[in-house]
Amino acid sequence: MKTETARDLVPECATLLSALRAKSPLVHCLTNSVVENFTANVLLAIGASPAMIPDPEESGMFAGVADALLVNVGTVTKPQTEAMRRAVASARAAGRPWVLDPVAVGALPLRTSFAREVLAHGPAVVRGNASEIIALAGEKATGKGVDSTASTDQAEGAAGAIAAATGGTALVTGAVDLVLSAAGERATISNGTPLMTRVTGVGCAQGAVVAAFCAVSGGDFFAAAAAAALATAIAGDMAAEKAKFPGSFQIAFLDALAEIDGEVLRERARLAR
Repeated sequence: MKTETARDLVPECATLLSALRAKSPLVHCLTNSVVENFTANVLLAIGASPAMIPDPEESGMFAGVADALLVNVGTVTKPQTEAMRRAVASARAAGRPWVLDPVAVGALPLRTSFAREVLAHGPAVVRGNASEIIALAGEKATGKGVDSTASTDQAEGAAGAIAAATGGTALVTGAVDLVLSAAGERATISNGTPLMTRVTGVGCAQGAVVAAFCAVSGGDFFAAAAAAALATAIAGDMAAEKAKFPGSFQIAFLDALAEIDGEVLRERARLAR
């Protein structure tokens, strides 16, 4: 059962999901090469429209007409940073929300310096695991490749600092997801399954889902991040009920994203404030 609060986020998340399905927002994904196909399929499954335009000349142009932008530094290269810079500038000029996913930041210098550079350009949401969020905030953190070695609660201070610095929202993912806004709003989501960590790209694709929800949120990026985290985590729960191993889980997860609706969110949400 969900936890009742002064602002009950669960109905808001259900409303945002309906809005996403109605609008099918176009999400420009500058993401890593490992997860492009899966990310596109996740967006299609939940009801959004994916696009990947990596060329620097075209990327900036396209970000101005897409409904939202995702910048994921998982396999970032120097040429790709130029495409990302132009896309961020274009999205901001057009008033489009953009999401930063600082994959493996802290472990390697190019991605770390670049992620900190673009952080100054006001992402609507920063989404990452605990180790990534801690490192992005400039604190000492260790991770195992793209996996976190820190818990969500250990990253709460860093997430709050990032939200305050950007004026947006931080989403810290883990066994329990944490959402923090610059205004001090806080939510935790305890849905989800360990199988979500056994399939490449679930976390990265979630960043694109966050962008899709941001596009229909009317500027309420805290609710958008919560809705994205809740929808993907519940889809993981549903998939795990049908599939016990990673290969079949991946397919079941896509099916669950297509099946999920507001009623399912309300029935299954484990969200607290």
